[in-house]
Amino acid sequence: MEEKKYNAADDIYSKILRAGRRTYFFDVRSTKAGDYYLTISESKKFTNEDGSFYFKKHKIYLYKEDFQGFSDLLNEMTQYILDEKGLEVISEIHQKDFKKKSILIQKMKSKNLKKKSKKKILLI
Repeated sequence: MEEKKYNAADDIYSKILRAGRRTYFFDVRSTKAGDYYLTISESKKFTNEDGSFYFKKHKIYLYKEDFQGFSDLLNEMTQYILDEKGLEVISEIHQKDFKKKSILIQKMKSKNLKKKSKKKILLI
């Protein structure tokens, strides 16, 4: 198996943002010419059926000449989302306890069905 060579000297400055099963890496790196650029990487954890896990990674490279345009559009788009939908997260699947909620709801529904069927039997 080929090992990926990693040179820590390439990273000038780094920050990590952990967000549930996603992790974002912000890394300032140096070009061969000695200039700096930014890489933003998303790493997302997935679980196989056998319980093992793997990561999917996506990366963008951002150069100084694009900083202003990128920043302007990012601010505009995030503000649009906040103005339209607010801060509340709507999708249950993104909640930390999503699985727990679904199982609890299923159990409650199952109990209610059993109670209703018992009532019907008693009425007959």
